[in-house]
Amino acid sequence: MKAAGTRRLVFLALLVAMATALHVVEGMLSIPLPIPGAKLGLANIITLLTLYLYGFRAGLKVSLMRVVLGSLIGGMFLSPGFLLALTGALFSTVVMAVLLKHTSCFSMIGISLAGAVGHNLGQLLAACLLLQSSAIFYYLPVLLIAGIPTGFITGFLLNSLIAHDKKSGILRDFLRA
Repeated sequence: MKAAGTRRLVFLALLVAMATALHVVEGMLSIPLPIPGAKLGLANIITLLTLYLYGFRAGLKVSLMRVVLGSLIGGMFLSPGFLLALTGALFSTVVMAVLLKHTSCFSMIGISLAGAVGHNLGQLLAACLLLQSSAIFYYLPVLLIAGIPTGFITGFLLNSLIAHDKKSGILRDFLRA
């Protein structure tokens, strides 16, 4: 494997590790959010960064590996919570990848917001199939109340990271060297 291919593989492994760590830590935190099941979604920063740097296939791999590894570490593999997380991750990754292709129309904050909404829709679809009831979709407005601010926060944090990288060039140097 060439040096560039090795570097890419190592960096993707680091992204998977960071996303998994954020996923696990967030699952262990008892953040007092007023909405049951709501989380900050900090691992989506890593997913969106991967999409930004490497594209859809790499972003999807990081997102899926984060959910699988996080659920294995947390002892939730193949549980309903795992299925909800997996479906949410798939939906949000696809939505963010599609919008990222049109970055002239959407900012990272807008893409992250759409990813949060996609995550909520994916989770509700999985819950609908698990519960065999479409009544779960009545919970969508409540999830959106939590998803919009958290999507904004993750988009803002990624914007800050990208702006910092444009000044320092750390990511660019690592990816190029």
